[in-house]
Amino acid sequence: MTVLPIAPDHQGKVRDIYDLGDELLIVASDRISAFDHILPDAIPHKGEVLTRLSLFWFQLMEDLVPNHLISASVEDLPPRFAPYADQLRGRFMLVRKARMFPVECVVRGYLAGSGLLDYQRDGAICGNRLPAGLSNSSRLPQPIFTPSSKAAIGQHDLPLDFQDCVELLGPDDAIALRRLSLAIYERAVEHARRCGIIIADSKFEFGVLDGCIILADELLTPDSSRFWPVETYQEGRDQICLDKQFVRNWLLANWDFQGEPPHLPQEVIRSTSDIYIQAYERLSGLLFRSDNDQ
Repeated sequence: MTVLPIAPDHQGKVRDIYDLGDELLIVASDRISAFDHILPDAIPHKGEVLTRLSLFWFQLMEDLVPNHLISASVEDLPPRFAPYADQLRGRFMLVRKARMFPVECVVRGYLAGSGLLDYQRDGAICGNRLPAGLSNSSRLPQPIFTPSSKAAIGQHDLPLDFQDCVELLGPDDAIALRRLSLAIYERAVEHARRCGIIIADSKFEFGVLDGCIILADELLTPDSSRFWPVETYQEGRDQICLDKQFVRNWLLANWDFQGEPPHLPQEVIRSTSDIYIQAYERLSGLLFRSDNDQ
């Protein structure tokens, strides 16, 4: 399920990565993953949404932290990839290669997902003690940093408390990643609120290039974040989502998690594509038009 007839040097759950020496070509496919499984069905336009939304956020955050982007223009494709410009347009980034930190930097502003389960069990998330009396989708008193380990495909990420992060990265880098993650999240929340969207949580990835910390991979997409429409938010229940929680919910209702995941119904595929596009349009303020629809 690669985008190109050229085999990638590395294939993630969604992205195909081509090693160009000091640079990488990262191509976002329409694959979708859930519960650490790559699902058998693609979501139309998903890779384009992930790429365009990441580009939007990279620009909005560039005064907070530099990022790995070189270009997303087909005119800058290396010669080997130029014949595939039509397939790549709108869904690739040419980036600088960085030494990536072995953690995913998660920031939570609301109780949801595994964070809700941890709170219900322990009254805390990744060592962050929270007040009693919070419920499903409650807004936290302040955003919290809840990092996790990076796991291979098919394995589960493991939550880390801040001391785990310090031991893994060293105190200077752990403090820097926490500070940057919270700053990015808080700016994104402010922008999204003006667009009528709550960012309940999101995960970020960082690397080091020329001795400096840079932002890498994707940023604040429906794959890496929980987006809730402001107009439908209600504390104490599950939320309407503009992210891949829609797919997770269908799987929870229709799969016993034995063997391979089932095919998604066409209605779920279409609705998920619409949800991703809606998230992009509301957050970016731009009308989505696929380059492949010309």
